Order: sequence, then C-alpha cells, then structure tokens
Amino acid sequence: MVSDSTGMKISHLIKLGIPGDFHAAAMAGAASAKAAGMSSGLIRRALEAVVAAPGDHLGHVHFHELAAGLATPAVALSTFPPGSTPYTQWGAGLDANSVEQMRMATRLSVAVRGALMPDAHLGYGLPIGGVLATENAVIPYAVGVDIACRVKMTVLDLPLDTLSDDVNRLQRAIESETRFGIGASFEHKRRHDVMDRDWSVSPVTKQLKDKAWKQLGTSGSGNHFVEFGELEIDDAAAGLPPGSYLALLSHSGSRGTGAKVCDYYSKKAMNRCRRDLNPKYRHLSWLDLDGEEGQEYWAAMNLMGEYAAANHACIHRHIREHLGVDAILDIENHHNFAWKEVHEGRELIVHRKGATPAGAGVLGIIPGTMATRAHIVRGKGNPASLNSAAHGAGRVMSRTRAKKTLDWRDVQRLLDDAGVTLMSAGLDEVPTVYKDIDEVMGQQADLVESLARFYPRIVKMAPAGEKPED
Repeated sequence: MVSDSTGMKISHLIKLGIPGDFHAAAMAGAASAKAAGMSSGLIRRALEAVVAAPGDHLGHVHFHELAAGLATPAVALSTFPPGSTPYTQWGAGLDANSVEQMRMATRLSVAVRGALMPDAHLGYGLPIGGVLATENAVIPYAVGVDIACRVKMTVLDLPLDTLSDDVNRLQRAIESETRFGIGASFEHKRRHDVMDRDWSVSPVTKQLKDKAWKQLGTSGSGNHFVEFGELEIDDAAAGLPPGSYLALLSHSGSRGTGAKVCDYYSKKAMNRCRRDLNPKYRHLSWLDLDGEEGQEYWAAMNLMGEYAAANHACIHRHIREHLGVDAILDIENHHNFAWKEVHEGRELIVHRKGATPAGAGVLGIIPGTMATRAHIVRGKGNPASLNSAAHGAGRVMSRTRAKKTLDWRDVQRLLDDAGVTLMSAGLDEVPTVYKDIDEVMGQQADLVESLARFYPRIVKMAPAGEKPED
C-alpha cells in the first residue's frame, strides 16, 4: 500500500473521494504540512475540509494546489435562467442538508428538473424524498441502494374480528411464511417466474442469482415490515365498496442482490465521472444510457424491479395459503427506481428515491409507522412534482440517536394506546423517529388524495440489532 512519511495512504485518499489525478497534489500537501509540524490527525481533517469545500481553501498554505484542482470540475453544471427554480419543494422546515443535496443534484449538467417531497431526509447523493429528471443519464445513487423497494397491500377474505379474536393464527402465518434480517433466506426456495428471467444481464445479477433465489419471499431489515391491520375505505375508487376490511401490508425491496447492483454500478459511475466531476458530487455520478455500462445497469435495475415485486407476491401468496383465504383486492407501488417518462415534451429519466409515482388516477400506498395509519391514495398528476408524491412519513431522528435516547417502556405505552401487537422490531424504527404522517399528507394535498386508511394491528419487523438495508 503506497504511503508517505505522514502515514497517509492512497486508500485514505480514495475514501475521502479524492480522484486519482489529484493524489500527487494531496500527498505533496500532506508532506508539506507534516514538515511544518502538523499531526497526522490534523492533516486528515484538513484534507476532509478541502474536499468538502475546495473553493474555500484556494489560499491554503499546504493544500492550495489540491483545492484549485478540485474546485473546477470539467463537467459544466446546469445553469438556470435568473429567477427560475430548478426544483419545487413540498413541506416546510425540511432538513437543511436534504435541501442542499437537492440543490446540488439539480445543478448537474444532465439534470432537467427536480422535486422534493415533504418526507425528505438525508441520503447518499439524492436525498430520500428526492425526485430528479435527467436527460439520457441514470444515477445509481439517485435510484438508491434498495432498488425498487415497494409497498404491497392485499385485502383478505377474512372477518375483521380475526384481528382481535385469532391473533395467534395471524402471527403464525407471518412467522412461517417470511424471514427478517440481514442474509435472511429460505432453506427450500420459493417459486416465482422471475427466476426464469435472464439473470445474465449484468455480472452482478448473474453471480448472485442463486442467493437471490434463496432470499425470494424474505423481508430484510431496516424499515421493512409485514403487518395485518384494518382498512377503512371511504371511496370505491380504492377498489372495494366503502367499509372496513382485514388487510395485509408489506414493505421490502430487492434484498442483498439489489444492494450489490447499486454498489457495483455506483463505483462504475464514479470512475467514469472522476476526471470531470467535483468530488463533492461523486455520489451523483451518472452513466449514459447509450453506453454499455448504462444499458447494463438499466437492465439490472429493471430485473431488480421484477424481483422486488416477486418478493411481495411470494410473501402475500404464502401467507394467504397458510391462512386458507382468498385475496379480494391487491394494490402496490414502488420507489427507489428510475422511469422513462415524457415531461415538458421530451423523454426524461425520472429518478424517484423514496418518492412514488402519483400520475393522474394512479393508485398508491403511503405508509405511516407501526402505530399510525397508512393511506391508499390516488395521484393528481401535478407536473411540478413530476407526477410524484412522498413514499412515507420520513425520518426525523437518526438510528443512533434513537437507540441512545428512547425507552421501550414509552414505546410500549404508545403501542398499547394504538392497539398494536408488536412481534419484533428495533428501537430505531418506533413511531417517535418519524414525522407525523397526517402532516405529511396535508403538505402534499395537491399531489394525492386519500381514498382509504389502514391501521396496523399486528406488526413484525427485523429484531433489534439488525443493520438497516433501506
């Protein structure tokens, strides 16, 4: 491993996001700083500061050359006419870092328009709740790690009072027919036509097909869940006459294979853009769709979309078969994906990271938390949002802070008040860590209308201690 007298290694520079072309300048600056008496720790912190804001350090006594190189990317950023807004924001008081991420994304040369949903919070590259339309380019991190993560609801032909009179039966169905946690899989593989698709569309999917098959029908970790609850329908446009029904709701995505697809092609994109893009934009690196790598990623992303849908199909089918009941309604929608759509008279690539399609008349599901209601919605087709809406309540507390500051006794009182039986979950997924779903819905009244509400009653998530996959 290459290093100098400062102890600085090339791996450290790569981790900081410094492109290879600037490693020599970084090493030279580090050597100069070391000779001037700076400690290795101070040198590393100085490098972090230069990478974060190179334009602010053009006069740095040791790292001015590095700062000058990083401050001027070769790829020109988009320029919008004076007074114009490159993106539209829903919701007030959004996290400043998320707003800055959205602003940065819309400055890319390939960006056309964006939107920021009221459930927005910090992500990699594009914020969660961010929508970005680009021209002939796909950004793996603007799609997200859990590709095609989705929510599916099945209304079951079961009496509503089963939720209170036969809780054990419903719990056994969840325990038996899906799996939670990192690496969760089935000993005997589930069956679905998605496994007959061409998995050789990319090196990642080809290599991981067998792992994906073993994980088919599993739920993962993080904010993924399977729950039974009561659905109250107000409008027959939701798919059934107004009334109350017993329903099954699930949230999960493309599991470990989807995450590997994201990782593999994000690195490809960053390598492609490394000479031309300021390092602070590295998580917004893109692949051209007319290039081989872009086409590969697009095919892999779409396969992961089919696979994520198959995960839910298996969960719901096997739970129904376990209970011996029929489905009388199915609704689902997904996020963390890129769509080819026509906006402003031209075909664009619309990335929705933690945001869902909400075109005119399109049905979708927007969940709350384990103790607050979800909404079945109908899109209004608002062009300013690129026909999009929020995908959920949105986090307001980090996982680390939740684990340090929250108490299960307080959570249990909240769950008891809501009439929720919690089978398992981590403290970092309790209702307190999320925004008020009704406030989020109120802030996007011009994007969707609510047709029905789902109230969780029996909830299972990954046990405490599992790392998130969302």
